[in-house]
Amino acid sequence: MSERKVLSKYYPPEFDPSKITRTPCHLRPTGPKIITVRLMAPFSMKCTACGEYIYKGRKFNARKETTDEKYLKIQIFRFYIRCTRCSAEITFKTDPKNMDYTCERGAKRNTEPWRDTAKMEEVNETDEERLDRLEREEAEENELQERNAMEELEQRMMDSKREVQVADALDEIRVRNARIERGERGGKEEVALASVRDTMEEERLRAEREDEEAARRAFAEAKAQQEQLDQRIEINEEPIVGMPDSMSMPPPPPPTFERKKIVKKPVAPGLVKAKKAEPQPAAPAAPAPSLGLADYGSDSD
Repeated sequence: MSERKVLSKYYPPEFDPSKITRTPCHLRPTGPKIITVRLMAPFSMKCTACGEYIYKGRKFNARKETTDEKYLKIQIFRFYIRCTRCSAEITFKTDPKNMDYTCERGAKRNTEPWRDTAKMEEVNETDEERLDRLEREEAEENELQERNAMEELEQRMMDSKREVQVADALDEIRVRNARIERGERGGKEEVALASVRDTMEEERLRAEREDEEAARRAFAEAKAQQEQLDQRIEINEEPIVGMPDSMSMPPPPPPTFERKKIVKKPVAPGLVKAKKAEPQPAAPAAPAPSLGLADYGSDSD
C-alpha cells in the first residue's frame, strides 16, 4: 500500500517536462467559478419531477457557484444538487437577509409552521412599504416607551432593592465564613469560652432564684407578724365581761386623821384563866379631841 503523503514522486524514464503545456488566460473558460463541495440539505423539500421527499440533513456532492448578487457586501452562493431518485437538478441559494436558504427550481420547500411568515412577506415588499412599516414600528415603539416609563422606574427601584439584598446576603456569607474559619482555627478555645459563659449564666440565674425565694419568705414572715400584732391589739381593746370599766368606778375617799378603834376578837371560854374582879377607880374626865399626830395610830387603851 502506497503512502498517502509522499516526499518524493516517481518520474518514468520517458518523462519529458517540455511537453507539458499551460492554457493561456484568454483561452481559459470564463464565467462564475464553480467548486464541488460536500454539503447537507438545509431544509426539507419535495422534488417537482418525481415527488421524492428529501429530508433536512441529507448529504450531497454539490456544485457551489459564486453569483454576482450581494446583500450588504455579503456574497450570495448558489448550489446545484440532484434528486436521489430521478437525478433531476435542484437549485437553491443563500439568503443572508433572512439568515436562511431560498429554493429556486427543481424542488418545493415543505411547509414549516414554526417559521415566521411575516418575515417572508417582508422579502417581497417595496421600498415605500418598507419605509411606512419602519415609521409605524418606530411610532409604536415610542408610544410603548412613554407608556412604560413608570414601569421602568419601578423596575429600577426593584433592581436597586435586589442589589441591596444581594449585598446584605454577601456580607452575611462573609461574616459566617469568617466565623467558621475562626472556629476551625481555635475551636477548643471557643468551646471552653462557651462552657464558661454557660456556667456563669447558670450561677447567675440560680443566685437570682435564691434571692427571690429569700425575699418572698421575709415578706411572708413580716406579714404574719403584722397579722399577729393586729390580732393582739384587737383582743386587748375588747372589754372583759362582768368587770366594771375603770372609767365608770367611783374615785377613792379622801384620807382622814381620825382615831380608829380596833375591835379585839373574842377569846373562846376555857382557853383563858378568868381573873378576879377588882375595884376600878373612877375614870378621869376625858380630854377634848385633838388632831395631834402623837395620838394617831396608838394601840394603847
